[in-house]
Amino acid sequence: MKKTTILLFLLFTVMLSAQNKKVVLKKQVVEASCGQCQFKMEGKSCDLAVRIDGKTYFVDGTSIDSHGNAHAADGFCAAIRKAEVSGSIVNDRFIATDFKLLPETKK
Repeated sequence: MKKTTILLFLLFTVMLSAQNKKVVLKKQVVEASCGQCQFKMEGKSCDLAVRIDGKTYFVDGTSIDSHGNAHAADGFCAAIRKAEVSGSIVNDRFIATDFKLLPETKK
């Protein structure tokens, strides 16, 4: 019984630590766009999202409308842009402490 209790406690501790995993980013260039329009994420309206290492996250700490008209030709709903960000990934969301939209590069 004692071994079972210890095993359950250890399993519970591991599960809790895995759920609260926090990844911190400092001045990393990522792709930014509308999560629904460009990244095909589930949602009800146009929301800012970033793609980091191939995985998409909705953004807290700034909004899609804070960086110009999202529905303009170069807006987040029409284009995937580059942004320099700092923040952390918590519970599958990117919490931005700094979000700087980079100028588009001419092709």
